[in-house]
Amino acid sequence: MPRETFRGDPYRVLGVAIDASAAAIKRRWRELAQTHHPDRAGGDQQRTAELTRRMARINAAYELLGDPERRARYDASQGRASAWRGAPGATMANGTPRPVGPPPPPPSRPVTARFDASAGLRPRNTTTSRGRLPLTGHPPRSARERWREQEPLRASDPTGPVSRRRAAGRLRHPSLAVARAVELEFGKFRGHTLGEVAEFEPTYIDWIARTITRDRGLVVAARVVQADLDERGVVRRMRPATPGFGSPREDSGAA
Repeated sequence: MPRETFRGDPYRVLGVAIDASAAAIKRRWRELAQTHHPDRAGGDQQRTAELTRRMARINAAYELLGDPERRARYDASQGRASAWRGAPGATMANGTPRPVGPPPPPPSRPVTARFDASAGLRPRNTTTSRGRLPLTGHPPRSARERWREQEPLRASDPTGPVSRRRAAGRLRHPSLAVARAVELEFGKFRGHTLGEVAEFEPTYIDWIARTITRDRGLVVAARVVQADLDERGVVRRMRPATPGFGSPREDSGAA
């Protein structure tokens, strides 16, 4: 981007009058470019460096005077606004009418203002309304009131049925004889009692006490039988977990 300032007088560098037109300035710049081009040095390094500095000076002066806005700002800064901006109807040396009106103002930095906002400052917890009492807080609600304001249960509740009923209490543990006489109604030992299952498959009793949740009476009876097995020191051998999907069996490698 060309510089906004120019050291020296660009009119003297180009050798043109102050009221020269844009066409005259461009024509003069072409003449000087042909005369002072570094290619005319003929291979002389010192002459080439001198012409290069001279040509850079000429180009900088032409960039300043070739731009109407930069030229107007430069003339205004030098007090030369009347040199090429005259009264209505005035003409320049080549017969071109001079621009009418004042030159554009020189560029300036943006003006920023500081506003005093201290009048609108309010301390913390200050009442801003006038003529009204401040709002008072509400007393804390009791647990009963919060329970009454709960959202009613919906039919799409994924956690359970719409209506729930609290259990009356823990089931009493039956005697060992009653617990062993409980008959299974599901599974591979359906129709057998817990006492019979405890004799030939005690690990199934542990599975019922640990897994079944839908029949509380059965679970309590299984836990009574399980406690009896523990007291007698019956050792239960845990079966290895069945391989899941994608898990190779141990005998698959032998094949």
